[in-house]
Amino acid sequence: MSNLKNPEQNDLWVSWDEYHRAIELLALKVHESGLQFDHILCLARGGLRIGDVFSRLFKLPLSVLSVSSYRGSAGQEQGQIQIGGSIASVEKSLSGRVLLVDDLVDSGVTFREVQPWLRRHHPEITEMKSAVIWVKSVSVVVPDFYLQYLEGSPWIHQPFEIYDTLSIQELATQK
Repeated sequence: MSNLKNPEQNDLWVSWDEYHRAIELLALKVHESGLQFDHILCLARGGLRIGDVFSRLFKLPLSVLSVSSYRGSAGQEQGQIQIGGSIASVEKSLSGRVLLVDDLVDSGVTFREVQPWLRRHHPEITEMKSAVIWVKSVSVVVPDFYLQYLEGSPWIHQPFEIYDTLSIQELATQK
């Protein structure tokens, strides 16, 4: 995965092809560990695409937990973490060995809050590991698996961020 950087801001710019390949490379790291899991749990919204791909590759059920800490018109203002009240899944319970996936660990607050929340609400979880594409050096948490370690706290411009500022009306005029 190349690091296309904006020289003015030291941001990381990621194309769709780089993003998809990063998900695949992260899945390979998890696979090569030899660890086995019973469930993939993704944190929405950032972990949705990763969770979907992992669920398909590892042939495991996908569960989704909505979590939010970024707000504002472009989704770049970090605030207090909000954890959804329930997990969406076709499984009756979240149990056994769980792989928690998200796109990145920024400050680490989300993972630091979500993991104990999961253990309190789902005591049937026997083991929990975490996987992300990017982890920033400013994070208070380091996931079990990650693809890229980033010094400092650069903003990662992911390809789907265009939808944070694009309205459905603007999209309709682009036909």
